[in-house]
Amino acid sequence: MYRTLNLIAFVVFASSLFMRSTDPVIPQIAAGLGVEPTTAALLSTAFTLPYALVQPLLGALADMFSKARLMLLCLFVVTAATLVCGLATNFEMLAAARVVAGLAAGGVVPIAFALVGDKFPIAERQVAMGWLLFAIMTGNLLGATLAGVVGDLFGWRGVFLVLAGFGALVLAAAVPGFRGFTETTGRFDLSTLSTNYGTIFHNPLAKICFGAVFLEAVFMYGVFPHIATMMHDAGETRASIAGIVLAGFGVGGALYGLLVSRLLARLGETGMMRIGGTTIGFCLLVIAARAAWPVEFANFALLGFSFYMLHAVIQIYASELAPAARGSAMALHSFFFFLGQAAGPIVYSVGLRTIGITPVLVVGAAVLAGVGFTCAQWLRRHPTPSSI
Repeated sequence: MYRTLNLIAFVVFASSLFMRSTDPVIPQIAAGLGVEPTTAALLSTAFTLPYALVQPLLGALADMFSKARLMLLCLFVVTAATLVCGLATNFEMLAAARVVAGLAAGGVVPIAFALVGDKFPIAERQVAMGWLLFAIMTGNLLGATLAGVVGDLFGWRGVFLVLAGFGALVLAAAVPGFRGFTETTGRFDLSTLSTNYGTIFHNPLAKICFGAVFLEAVFMYGVFPHIATMMHDAGETRASIAGIVLAGFGVGGALYGLLVSRLLARLGETGMMRIGGTTIGFCLLVIAARAAWPVEFANFALLGFSFYMLHAVIQIYASELAPAARGSAMALHSFFFFLGQAAGPIVYSVGLRTIGITPVLVVGAAVLAGVGFTCAQWLRRHPTPSSI
């Protein structure tokens, strides 16, 4: 079983490298393609909005067909689209390729969590999902750092070309590894769509889980594409430094993945959600203070750690909203999460152009602290998993 988990984690790691690869090189892309930095920052939305919108369909397909094969097919498309990004001759072509990559990436991470939900009982699922989170955060860490370094050495095109090459290597290793992989699959029946999603939303905890991850993404992830521009305006023009700062989030998330068992034993789920939400709010206030980059790196590490203290517990409850339609439930979880990531850069872009980014960060800090306390109040473990 754990060999399967490691293989899934490897594919998820590869997919995560692509997620935030544009953030450290936004100023380079803007200069290279002749657009405003705030426009280039919307490449994050170009990836995350289609990622979100395709979730209901991919979740249903995952419940009907092989989750493992769907993951590999989607990773192939992400890799091919990233290669096109590296060869783009104008911003429109780059944005279109990022849209395609976002559509396909929606079939990797959420389906991986659904697959883990199928393979691991509830008692072991928090630790197994923590291992996937470790793989995701390691991918985000290396992706942001690699993008910054490669961007400084070879320009923004080099970032996409290097990532596409790595994706091809992962596929070459993963395809043979998934041969002989056994899983229970359903049959193609579109009539099950409304039934599955109706079952999920009938659970009263669905609105708590999905609403929470949407707000997380808007107010926390929304600032990420603007970090390099904020640092650039403050005099730090090196993309590698912006990449290091953003990679701090991955360091914190990876540390969470290593310590999740101890955190659960010491704090419990309720304590993790309450402390996680409050600390996320504090970290947003530090971003608003415009500290030196070493302080920002430490702050982003704390942000990553505290974010997953909250988010990972919500994810566990989402995986049990409707066990018979887990692929669909996890797809909806990702739908709302990435819909928030798509809206977030727009919210911060509007803030930059009107009232300034600081008031948006202050509001976000208050909202996310409130999310932590709300989830701690409503998401409680009951005696039987089916009642969650």
